[in-house]
Amino acid sequence: MANTIQVEIVSAEEEVWSGEGTMIFAPAEMGEIGIAPQHAPLLTRLKPGEIRVQQESGEEQFFFVSGGILEVQGHVVTVLSDTALRAGDLDEAAALEAQKRAEQAMSDRSSDIDLAKAKAELVQAAAQIRAIQKLRSKRG
Repeated sequence: MANTIQVEIVSAEEEVWSGEGTMIFAPAEMGEIGIAPQHAPLLTRLKPGEIRVQQESGEEQFFFVSGGILEVQGHVVTVLSDTALRAGDLDEAAALEAQKRAEQAMSDRSSDIDLAKAKAELVQAAAQIRAIQKLRSKRG
Protein backbone atom coordinates (compact mmCIF):
# COMPACT_ATOMS: atom_id res chain seq x y z
CA MET A 1 0.00 0.00 0.00
CA ALA A 2 1.39 3.41 -1.01
CA ASN A 3 2.06 5.88 1.80
CA THR A 4 1.79 8.96 -0.40
CA ILE A 5 -0.27 10.38 -3.23
CA GLN A 6 0.91 12.78 -5.96
CA VAL A 7 -0.56 16.29 -5.62
CA GLU A 8 -0.73 18.84 -8.44
CA ILE A 9 -2.00 22.37 -7.68
CA VAL A 10 -2.51 24.43 -10.83
CA SER A 11 -3.81 27.97 -11.41
CA ALA A 12 -4.90 29.51 -14.69
CA GLU A 13 -1.39 30.94 -15.10
CA GLU A 14 0.98 28.26 -13.82
CA GLU A 15 1.64 25.10 -11.87
CA VAL A 16 1.77 26.36 -8.29
CA TRP A 17 3.04 23.18 -6.60
CA SER A 18 3.68 19.54 -7.34
CA GLY A 19 4.75 16.97 -4.79
CA GLU A 20 3.85 13.98 -2.64
CA GLY A 21 1.42 14.10 0.26
CA THR A 22 0.21 11.68 2.92
CA MET A 23 -3.06 13.59 3.39
CA ILE A 24 -4.71 16.47 1.54
CA PHE A 25 -7.45 18.69 2.99
CA ALA A 26 -9.59 20.87 0.73
CA PRO A 27 -12.66 23.15 0.98
CA ALA A 28 -15.24 21.25 -1.08
CA GLU A 29 -18.58 22.96 -1.65
CA MET A 30 -20.32 20.66 0.84
CA GLY A 31 -17.61 20.96 3.50
CA GLU A 32 -13.92 20.20 4.07
CA ILE A 33 -12.76 16.88 2.66
CA GLY A 34 -9.67 14.79 3.34
CA ILE A 35 -7.93 12.74 0.67
CA ALA A 36 -5.56 9.92 1.63
CA PRO A 37 -3.54 7.56 -0.59
CA GLN A 38 -5.72 4.89 -2.22
CA HIS A 39 -8.75 7.24 -2.20
CA ALA A 40 -11.60 6.35 -4.53
CA PRO A 41 -11.90 8.42 -7.74
CA LEU A 42 -13.60 11.73 -7.04
CA LEU A 43 -14.50 14.95 -8.83
CA THR A 44 -15.78 17.86 -6.72
CA ARG A 45 -16.11 21.62 -6.88
CA LEU A 46 -14.11 23.72 -4.43
CA LYS A 47 -15.12 26.91 -2.70
CA PRO A 48 -12.58 29.66 -1.83
CA GLY A 49 -10.32 28.57 0.98
CA GLU A 50 -7.22 26.72 2.09
CA ILE A 51 -5.68 23.57 0.67
CA ARG A 52 -3.42 21.78 3.14
CA VAL A 53 -0.99 19.04 2.11
CA GLN A 54 0.62 16.94 4.83
CA GLN A 55 3.93 15.41 3.74
CA GLU A 56 5.71 12.24 4.83
CA SER A 57 8.37 14.35 6.60
CA GLY A 58 5.64 15.83 8.85
CA GLU A 59 5.88 19.21 7.11
CA GLU A 60 2.69 20.83 5.81
CA GLN A 61 2.20 22.93 2.69
CA PHE A 62 -0.57 25.57 2.67
CA PHE A 63 -2.25 27.10 -0.38
CA PHE A 64 -5.16 29.43 -1.06
CA VAL A 65 -7.57 28.71 -3.92
CA SER A 66 -10.33 30.98 -5.20
CA GLY A 67 -12.51 27.93 -5.85
CA GLY A 68 -12.18 25.43 -8.67
CA ILE A 69 -12.18 21.68 -9.14
CA LEU A 70 -10.48 18.84 -7.25
CA GLU A 71 -10.03 15.52 -9.02
CA VAL A 72 -8.75 12.27 -7.53
CA GLN A 73 -7.75 9.78 -10.21
CA GLY A 74 -5.53 6.80 -9.48
CA HIS A 75 -2.61 7.98 -7.39
CA VAL A 76 -2.95 11.68 -8.31
CA VAL A 77 -4.89 14.56 -6.77
CA THR A 78 -5.24 17.52 -9.13
CA VAL A 79 -6.50 20.92 -7.98
CA LEU A 80 -7.49 23.31 -10.78
CA SER A 81 -8.30 26.90 -9.79
CA ASP A 82 -8.43 30.30 -11.47
CA THR A 83 -6.31 31.61 -8.60
CA ALA A 84 -4.03 29.42 -6.50
CA LEU A 85 -1.30 30.84 -4.27
CA ARG A 86 1.05 29.56 -1.63
CA ALA A 87 -0.44 30.75 1.66
CA GLY A 88 2.80 32.59 2.45
CA ASP A 89 2.34 34.70 -0.70
CA LEU A 90 -1.05 36.07 0.42
CA ASP A 91 -1.13 39.81 1.13
CA GLU A 92 -3.23 40.52 4.23
CA ALA A 93 -3.45 44.28 3.59
CA ALA A 94 -4.68 43.68 0.03
CA ALA A 95 -7.22 41.09 1.25
CA LEU A 96 -8.55 43.48 3.92
CA GLU A 97 -8.81 46.25 1.32
CA ALA A 98 -10.65 43.93 -1.09
CA GLN A 99 -13.04 42.97 1.71
CA LYS A 100 -13.69 46.64 2.48
CA ARG A 101 -14.30 47.45 -1.22
CA ALA A 102 -16.71 44.51 -1.57
CA GLU A 103 -18.66 45.53 1.53
CA GLN A 104 -18.88 49.11 0.20
CA ALA A 105 -20.02 47.85 -3.22
CA MET A 106 -22.74 45.78 -1.55
CA SER A 107 -24.13 48.84 0.23
CA ASP A 108 -23.88 51.08 -2.89
CA ARG A 109 -25.14 48.51 -5.39
CA SER A 110 -26.97 49.66 -8.48
CA SER A 111 -28.03 46.24 -9.80
CA ASP A 112 -28.34 42.58 -8.87
CA ILE A 113 -25.25 41.84 -11.01
CA ASP A 114 -23.22 44.29 -8.91
CA LEU A 115 -24.51 42.63 -5.73
CA ALA A 116 -23.59 39.13 -6.94
CA LYS A 117 -20.09 40.28 -7.93
CA ALA A 118 -19.60 42.09 -4.61
CA LYS A 119 -20.72 38.99 -2.66
CA ALA A 120 -18.29 36.79 -4.61
CA GLU A 121 -15.45 39.24 -3.96
CA LEU A 122 -16.35 39.39 -0.26
CA VAL A 123 -16.33 35.58 0.04
CA GLN A 124 -12.91 35.39 -1.64
CA ALA A 125 -11.40 38.17 0.51
CA ALA A 126 -12.76 36.59 3.71
CA ALA A 127 -11.32 33.19 2.71
CA GLN A 128 -7.91 34.77 2.08
CA ILE A 129 -7.97 36.49 5.47
CA ARG A 130 -8.91 33.20 7.21
CA ALA A 131 -6.05 31.39 5.41
CA ILE A 132 -3.58 34.11 6.48
CA GLN A 133 -4.78 33.92 10.09
CA LYS A 134 -4.55 30.10 10.15
CA LEU A 135 -1.03 30.21 8.75
CA ARG A 136 -0.01 32.87 11.30
CA SER A 137 -1.40 30.79 14.20
CA LYS A 138 0.49 27.68 13.03
CA ARG A 139 3.76 29.63 12.84
CA GLY A 140 3.22 31.30 16.22
